[in-house]
Amino acid sequence: MKYLGCCLSLLLLESAIGAADKPNVLFIAVDDLRPEFGAYGKTYIKSPNLDKLAARGITFNRAYCQQAVCSPSRTCVLTGCRPDTTKVYDLMTHFRKAIPDVVTLPQHFKQNGYYVQGMGKLYHPGFDDEPSWSTPWTAPKGVLGYGTKEAQAIVQAVREKLMKDGKTPKEVTQMARGPAFESADVKDDAYYDGALANMAIDTLRQLKEKKQPFFLGVGFIKPHLPFVAPKKYWDMYDPAKIELAKNPFRPKNAPQYAVLDGGELLYYHGIPKGHIPDDLARQLKHGYYAAISYMDAQLGRVIDELDKLGLKDNTIIVLWGDHGWKLGEHDAWCKHSNVELDTNAPLLMVVPGMKTAGKRSDALVEFVDIYPTLADLCGLSLPKHLEGVSFAPVLKNPEMLWKLAAFSQYPRGDGGKKMMGYSMRTDQHRFTRWVDKDNPGRIFAVELYDHKTDPAENTNVANDPANAALVKQLTEQSVKGWRGATPKP
Repeated sequence: MKYLGCCLSLLLLESAIGAADKPNVLFIAVDDLRPEFGAYGKTYIKSPNLDKLAARGITFNRAYCQQAVCSPSRTCVLTGCRPDTTKVYDLMTHFRKAIPDVVTLPQHFKQNGYYVQGMGKLYHPGFDDEPSWSTPWTAPKGVLGYGTKEAQAIVQAVREKLMKDGKTPKEVTQMARGPAFESADVKDDAYYDGALANMAIDTLRQLKEKKQPFFLGVGFIKPHLPFVAPKKYWDMYDPAKIELAKNPFRPKNAPQYAVLDGGELLYYHGIPKGHIPDDLARQLKHGYYAAISYMDAQLGRVIDELDKLGLKDNTIIVLWGDHGWKLGEHDAWCKHSNVELDTNAPLLMVVPGMKTAGKRSDALVEFVDIYPTLADLCGLSLPKHLEGVSFAPVLKNPEMLWKLAAFSQYPRGDGGKKMMGYSMRTDQHRFTRWVDKDNPGRIFAVELYDHKTDPAENTNVANDPANAALVKQLTEQSVKGWRGATPKP
C-alpha cells in the first residue's frame, strides 16, 4: 500500500508539472443566441464585445448543434457524444443514466491537472454533474427575475393560481412565468448575467494565483426568454427600424410537424396561441436584441478582466450559443426543430498567437467537435468515447475543406407515431428524414432544401421528380451518418 501510495503521488506530481505549461481555457456558453450580431455581419445588433472577441479569433459561420434545445445540445458539447448515445432528447433526463461512466469535457481537464470551475448555465438547470468540477458548480443567487412591480405582480398572481390548482412547489417554480419581455431601470447586476459577470471576475482573480492551469466555464442566460434587460439596452434600438421576418409562413410542401409554432414562448403572459401580431412581434424582437446587448456588456467585463490580469496570452477562449432561434420566421418562434435557423449557432474560438485572428470560416463543424478540439489544443489525449473530431486544423487554415456534412436531430410525436427527424447539412443542402423512432428504416417524410436557391428553407423540394437521384444520394449519405462525413486524420 505504501508503494502504491508513493507511485500515485509521483504520477500526480508529474501530471501537475506537465499541466503547468498548458494554456488556460475560458469556456463561455450563451443561451438561445443565434448567429445574428456584428461578427456575423448583422451590424444593426449592438454587440461590440462579441465583435472584439471575434476579431481575436475565428468566427465559424457554419457551426451546428446536434439537437436544437438546451439540455440535449449542452449535453453533446460537454460529453462529446450525440443524442442517440446520451439518450438526452428532452429537459428531464440526465446523461449519466445512459452513459454513467462517461468522462465529460471539464472532467477530462480536471483529470489532466487543471483546476476546473463552473458557474451559470452550463449543464441544464437541475442537471449539474458533480464529477465535472474541482469545486462545486455555482450560480448567482438573489437576483431579479423581473425588475418592475407590474411584472412581479403578474408572476405572483400566476404562482397563487398554480398553488390553488394543487401544483407541487417544483411545478410552481417551473410554471410561474410573467411577461415575455421587460425594460426596467435597474443596474446590470440586478439581473442574473450581471451578477454572473461579477462572479466570473472575482473567480479569475483567484484563479490567477493558483499554480495550475484553469478551465473556467461561464454560462450566460440571455437572450433566453424572458427578454429582460436594463432600460439602457432597450434604448440602443429604435423599434421603428426593427424589421420583421421576411418569411412568416411554414415551409411549403413540408410535413406539418417539421416546425412547431411557439415553443416555450406560449407559456409567457400575454402571448396568444397561433400567429403573433406584428406589433407584438416587433416588441419581442426589440427585447431579444436588448437582451443580446445586455449579455454582450457582461461578456466584455469578463474579457476585460482576463486581459487586465495578464492572462490573455495564455488563455484559449471559446464562446458558443447552445442553438439557434426563430424570431417569426416560418411563422414560428423559439427553437425545437431541424431548420437552419435552429441548428446553426454561433461559435467563436480564440487561441493565443493564432495567425488567422479575425478570419471567418465556412467549414462545417459540429458542437460535438468542441470537446476534442479543446483537448487537442491543450495537448490532452482524446478519450475513445468521443463522437466528434478536432477542428484544430481549421484554425490554422479557415478556408480548408473539412467535414462533408453536419448532423442534427429532433424527436416528434404525431398522431401516435414516435418519430425522429434526422437532419443533415451539406455544403449546399439540408436533408431531413422523418423516421420511426423504433424502426429507422421506416420513413414517414423527407425534406430537401437547396441553400443556393433557397437559403431561408422556404420550399421543400424532396418530392420534385427532378430531384429523385439527389434524394437517393443524400439518403444513402444520411444513413451512413457522421462517421461517413468525418475528415480523416
